[in-house]
Amino acid sequence: MTIEGINGVGKTTAARALAAHLGERCLLLDELTDQAGDTLAGRVISALAAEDDVCLRTGHPVAETLALLALKIREVERLAGHPTTAEVVIEDRGVDTVAVYQAAILCEQAPETNPAYVARHVLSTMSWWRPPPHATVLLTGDLEVCTRRFADRIGRMLSPRDRRVIEQANTLYTWLAAAEPARYVVIDTAGRSAQAVADAMGMVVQNLLKQREAYRAA
Repeated sequence: MTIEGINGVGKTTAARALAAHLGERCLLLDELTDQAGDTLAGRVISALAAEDDVCLRTGHPVAETLALLALKIREVERLAGHPTTAEVVIEDRGVDTVAVYQAAILCEQAPETNPAYVARHVLSTMSWWRPPPHATVLLTGDLEVCTRRFADRIGRMLSPRDRRVIEQANTLYTWLAAAEPARYVVIDTAGRSAQAVADAMGMVVQNLLKQREAYRAA
């Protein structure tokens, strides 16, 4: 199961709370930007962040997209090589993040291109390399509140260019959720505590486990 949402929506906090509640039943894959700097993923992210851009823009969006997708493929390959005994794997940001954010960034340089088409193309391409998640939880919230929370967390103001990327990502997430209702579960975080959001995500996990048991019994 992947957890998605724009910056500042509370995704990582809720994912960690859910993982703590599930304990050994759960394997949490940290967001790429939260991984240790001495790992391959950490070194790649450090290179992409070298320009101190909050959206990991170095001026080479195609190369950046391919690098991020390669890291996402590597996560699946590592799991396949080291099978887990956990009942559920929770991925803090999956390939949908790469698709929506990179679509927004790529289309900055090609404004005549439809960002939704680019995002769908990225996801379609990735389907050859890794299967889609069984479920994707999209956390939504007030855009202004989320961007302000994100800016407070990183200790800097967001530029108009940064905000445009986040706003476009928000639009694309909404579009993907509407296009794939069987995969996406939308949870509104507005006015809810991190624990309440984690509890709502826990219900999604329980439903997935019930579906799996029913499939095995069939």
